[in-house]
Amino acid sequence: MASGSATEYVKHHLQHLTVGEGFWTLHIDTLVVSWLLGLLFFGLFYSVARRANADAPTGFQTFVETCVEFIDNQVSESFHGPKDFVAPLALTIFVWVLFWNLMDLIPVDLFPEIGMALGIEYLRILPSADMNATFGLSLTVFFLIIIYSIKGKGAKGFGKELFCHPFGSHPALWPANLMLNIVELIAKPVSLGMRLFGNLYAAEIIFILIALLPFWAQWIPGVAWAIFHILVIPLQAFIFMVLTVVYLSLAYEDHG
Repeated sequence: MASGSATEYVKHHLQHLTVGEGFWTLHIDTLVVSWLLGLLFFGLFYSVARRANADAPTGFQTFVETCVEFIDNQVSESFHGPKDFVAPLALTIFVWVLFWNLMDLIPVDLFPEIGMALGIEYLRILPSADMNATFGLSLTVFFLIIIYSIKGKGAKGFGKELFCHPFGSHPALWPANLMLNIVELIAKPVSLGMRLFGNLYAAEIIFILIALLPFWAQWIPGVAWAIFHILVIPLQAFIFMVLTVVYLSLAYEDHG
């Protein structure tokens, strides 16, 4: 654990376990935690699917079925094309981001202390508070937006929309249309990544600041903030998932 001032303590808890330098720096803790949570999601849902019993469902089976039905309804309402890929994508995003966010409820000193005991100086386990993770996920959505734009409108239709929408098809308006559409395309992944990162980063900072209080004084603000944060955790996962589906729906539909 970092010793010294409160500033050093906060800086220590916000440092990642990294490999490499500059642009090619990898945040190993973010990658490992994200992979483990992804495998946990896959394992839990796969085990439920294998052991599903319609006559005597378990409580967890009911919970998983409720999640699947809820996401499927959301996709059906927002996306009007074939949903054989979009529905599983939405479920994966929702549960994976939810698992990411849940890491913020683990005491902020626990894993840094474990890391120090193992000789690891820095260890941060909240992927949602790492801009690399949130933007990595939103960039995936960005490429899917382009793919679904071409899939729904065709390459010619997608190109026509880029150059002829919204001001008109006159060649003199093409540069303005193209610039506006590029800005709109880029704004979608930026807003997705920044929204998730900003909310969870701020929440992590508050938990770290609460941890600076004397042990006996941490309980009231810590419990109050955790209870409030329990509402934020699924909400942020839901928003990311819904916006992803809406963006794909807008990309797929022909706007004339």
